[in-house]
Amino acid sequence: MPATEMQPLVSLCQRRGFIFQSAEIYGGMKGLYDFGPLGVELKNNLKAAWWRAMVHGRDDMEGLDGAIIGHPLMFKYSGHVDTFNDPLTECLDCKARMRTDKMADPTVCENCGSKNLLPPRAFNMMFKLQYGPMEGSGSEAYLRPETAQHIFTNFKNVLDATSRKLPFGIAQMGKAYRNEIIARNFIFRVREFEQMEIEFFVLPGEDEAWHDKWLETRLQWWESIGVPRSRIQVKDVAKDDLAHYSKRTFDLEYAFPHGYDEIEGIANRTDYDLGNHTKHQEELNLTAKVHKNTHSNARLAVQIDEDPEAAAKGINGPKKWVVPFVIEPSAGVERACLAVLCEAYTEETLPNGETRTLLKLKPHLAPIKAAVLPLAKNKPELVAKAQEVKNMLQRLGLGRVLLDASGNVGKAYRKHDEVGTPLCITVDFDTLSDGQVTVRDRDSMAQIRLPLADLAAHVRGAIEG
Repeated sequence: MPATEMQPLVSLCQRRGFIFQSAEIYGGMKGLYDFGPLGVELKNNLKAAWWRAMVHGRDDMEGLDGAIIGHPLMFKYSGHVDTFNDPLTECLDCKARMRTDKMADPTVCENCGSKNLLPPRAFNMMFKLQYGPMEGSGSEAYLRPETAQHIFTNFKNVLDATSRKLPFGIAQMGKAYRNEIIARNFIFRVREFEQMEIEFFVLPGEDEAWHDKWLETRLQWWESIGVPRSRIQVKDVAKDDLAHYSKRTFDLEYAFPHGYDEIEGIANRTDYDLGNHTKHQEELNLTAKVHKNTHSNARLAVQIDEDPEAAAKGINGPKKWVVPFVIEPSAGVERACLAVLCEAYTEETLPNGETRTLLKLKPHLAPIKAAVLPLAKNKPELVAKAQEVKNMLQRLGLGRVLLDASGNVGKAYRKHDEVGTPLCITVDFDTLSDGQVTVRDRDSMAQIRLPLADLAAHVRGAIEG
């Protein structure tokens, strides 16, 4: 059964080296977390799974890795400077700060119950920084609050470099920064995070069909990493609640211990973004209301045939410029990690009455793919043989394989259950004579005796499926 409370999961993450409070030895920084030895493996495995499925597994996708520091004009024309705001209030009695749009009663402090609140004011969530060695005019820039804008401003570069035709997408993973008023619910809402984001460019008129296709594609991916769609509710965001750029948005909300909350948004952004960043806006028949752009030096549009049916017959005719519409599936890495951990967290009662805690992670996401355990840590011949087995499995390239020479196999099993290791492989004294090892499955606890010659194929099958 998935985690129903956050605290036991938070405790496991701290104790086993998944996630630590950033700068904890100095009291920590709220809304900032460091991923430990196992957390970074889980995070990297999850990102790799997304990249394999969304980029390598498709014929209509390119990748990008944009700069983290963003040009001020990029965020001026995207609307972030003027509109990327949350309504902030502060309690004059307890000094707590709150987002008024998230308060049950915006006139009463959620912390102490006081009604002595400051009037709400807009708070821009972008981190502004000095760019270059000299302070003064023209030296300001921003840490990007999303990865999307670098995709839009690189649209022509990618188009020219790859000769792509619509429909196609540009995918990007990377850090983003938002100065959240309230960071909460462990790693769910933080100030530094990573996004897995796609901007998928389509012809106007084909956007609604593609929006539905991407909803199904993304639900299938979440299932592939162990988050079933039965635990996700799809919210068709009401028109009054849509972002200013959105024609329609699906929010995927997972059943976290604190309640249903967003793990991904899939938005139809129309031609708003390319329209804002392009030159010659007045010539492009834009449907979205955009900011007049006097700085861009690129036409972010494609040429298509005015008569597609004639073009299909090989008849060359006039062409026209069209600004593509954009479908944007955007997910947070930290929220994805949290959903995966919540879904995998399991407590079960064994026949002897003991309680076993385990993470039923999908094998391809598990931080440690297999642990090799010598039966006795003070027997050099066993440790040496276990090292050989570990090296052999590591060369398979499936992920991290750990040599665990603690010497207590029973405790090692429980530890590796708790961190989600799919397989434990014990090297004992018989291994030295018969060339066989004991392989234990995490979920069933079943053990089999297997020749070393068959071990690699067995492990590969268990991890890759």
